[in-house]
Amino acid sequence: MGTKALCLFVASALVAYYIYTPIPENIEERWKLMLINAVFRTVGHLAEFAEQLGLMHYMEVLMLITAAEYVPPTSDENVTVTDTEFSNVPVRLYLPREQSSGLKRGMVYFHGGGWCIGGAGMKPYDLLSRQTSNQLNAVVVSVSYRLAPKYHFPVQFEDVYAVTKFFLQSSVLSQYGVDPNRIGVAGDSAGGNLAAAVAQQLLDDLEVKTKLKVQALLYPALQTLDLNSPSYRENENTPILSKPLMVRFLSEYFTTDSSLREAMASNRHVPAESSHLFQFVNWSKLLPEELKKGHVYTSPVYGSSNLGKKYPGFLDPRAAPLLVEDAKLRGLPLTYVLTCEHDLLRDDGVMYVSRLREAGVKVTHNHAKDAFHGAVAFISSPTDLALGHRLSNQYIKWLNDNL
Repeated sequence: MGTKALCLFVASALVAYYIYTPIPENIEERWKLMLINAVFRTVGHLAEFAEQLGLMHYMEVLMLITAAEYVPPTSDENVTVTDTEFSNVPVRLYLPREQSSGLKRGMVYFHGGGWCIGGAGMKPYDLLSRQTSNQLNAVVVSVSYRLAPKYHFPVQFEDVYAVTKFFLQSSVLSQYGVDPNRIGVAGDSAGGNLAAAVAQQLLDDLEVKTKLKVQALLYPALQTLDLNSPSYRENENTPILSKPLMVRFLSEYFTTDSSLREAMASNRHVPAESSHLFQFVNWSKLLPEELKKGHVYTSPVYGSSNLGKKYPGFLDPRAAPLLVEDAKLRGLPLTYVLTCEHDLLRDDGVMYVSRLREAGVKVTHNHAKDAFHGAVAFISSPTDLALGHRLSNQYIKWLNDNL
């Protein structure tokens, strides 16, 4: 009996360890979030174990989440859904069935997942895209770009850029009945990073005649230099994105070389010769006082020049859109930025909002004080949350009002 009791105690302790995570008091459905986060933590630990044994790469294990969430392209009474390719890149295409006399709106969407996991066919992204298509009477192109660690930067950017350029051709817009004056790009997390980079790159592309009307960035990752901002410090271990996982995503985007990951983890990865770039991510000047919260800004500690030479991608504005000069921001379209209080990427988005407004870009900044990273993806059963539905509805409403 004593042995059974001990086993029960140990099992209960293990279950409690996996389930219990400190959740900020102002987040709704806290226990449900704990359960969801427990699944993510379990998969993360399995990924570490499998990698240490040499069975699978860490990201291959995390891709099991993507596989589990996959849904086939299924049309409904409102939207026709098909899987196809634009410029040889897989996309999921959503065409509204509603017959209207006028032209439709157009959206190109890039999924999140740290440039390493995810896909347009995941249930939450499929649902968000079909809701966008139906409610806005819009043609939505959701892109399944190639992923790390098999493919590194700039492949992911090149895929989404190629799709966007293809869609913006007048012949393609005419084929799908899209108004060339009502087109936007959007994305969440790593997808928000890609959307911001695409919008910037289009400004200098003389081959593209059609201009974006809007860009929508949902808790975007926008810089690779300072991984010690107040939001990184405060949310190092909060659901759903911890600092160790974010560092892993960032480093894998550029290389499988663990030396970059180790340098990023200690925030010593930027070479001294790139010190001028820190002006663009200086949170002491770009964050409002309420988000500084007494944190003290310290001068950067520089890393080896070798990392910058071997992996220059992490210093490239296409990977870190916050690194562009102010002049490059001035022509950007009407912008929506969602940031979440309990998210280590919070300050990336807030700093971009500050810089865009200073450059004269019209920005709607939705700062959700009761939200965490990835919240918009939690809109499908059984992991749907009221918060996810609220934020996704706000995003779609903004598009409806401004696109």
